[in-house]
Amino acid sequence: MRPLKVGVIGLGVGEQHLAGFEADDRCEVVAVCDLDPGRLEEVRRPGLAATTDAEELLRSPELDIVSIASYDDAHFAQTLTALEHSKHVFVEKPLCRTLTETRELAHALAERPGLVLASNLVLRAAPLYRFAREEASRGGFGKLYAFDGDYLYGRLHKITEGWRGGVEDYSVMLGGGIHVIDLMLWITGERPARVAAAGNRISTEETSFRYDDFVAATYEFPSGLIGRITANFGSVHAHQHVVRVFGTEATLLHDDTGARLHRSRDPSRPAERLELAPVPSSKAELIPEFIRRVVDGDADGASVQHELNVVSACIAADQARTEGGAIDIEYA
Repeated sequence: MRPLKVGVIGLGVGEQHLAGFEADDRCEVVAVCDLDPGRLEEVRRPGLAATTDAEELLRSPELDIVSIASYDDAHFAQTLTALEHSKHVFVEKPLCRTLTETRELAHALAERPGLVLASNLVLRAAPLYRFAREEASRGGFGKLYAFDGDYLYGRLHKITEGWRGGVEDYSVMLGGGIHVIDLMLWITGERPARVAAAGNRISTEETSFRYDDFVAATYEFPSGLIGRITANFGSVHAHQHVVRVFGTEATLLHDDTGARLHRSRDPSRPAERLELAPVPSSKAELIPEFIRRVVDGDADGASVQHELNVVSACIAADQARTEGGAIDIEYA
């Protein structure tokens, strides 16, 4: 089988995409794109086309796969164009930013059922959360009744000085909270029906950043499960994901003191320390599985629907925050 031809858009985090595809002998990276010509010069080599025009790469008949790591507000249009030109797509989060966009992507995929689409929600690759998902699926937590996830960004300068501050309607839930929302749906195997949310921009009130830097959302699931998610971009704290999974038979806690699994309410019985990494080894960790799906022709509608569900849950939280009350979540 000939190697899959890959093009990478965006050489910020996309440099890790580039490395991930280059490390896999099933692929050959043949084109890269970045708005900065200097970045292109850094990776330029014989046989590697380099361009500042993403459309040129997206429409190239040579490519089988497009890996998208551009700014958040460019993801939807670039993903849609790639799909319309019969490309498999691996895209950074968020996949898109509105419910209309989720529906357009669902329609594009329905018309091209052989294409594989995956979003780089990379916490799924962390050993700790893979353990949590397996434990939940086998019933090790008992009946799940609560999931808490706090996305502590700890990098305030990236929204007050970086490109994020220039993105119209930038959402900290779509830009960061989406990681723990993804874990909530992925670990529990459920999707929420309703959400209420509130936010503020106290941490950035003296800066040029125009949107809420803190958002808290409460999700209601048909099973009775309650999810509480925060996207906290103003935190005075190192970058971290705090996760708590509560079931009738066990509780999993992960914070800056490590991961612990409680299997008893008896205070004399210590929790089990889990020496499992809460982050993946790199942001390219999900790429080999994506390539496997492309090679095997495994478009996997359930996986795509999960990607769309995660974005829809984030979008609904932003809508509930704006409207000031609980709303039903619409899914694509």
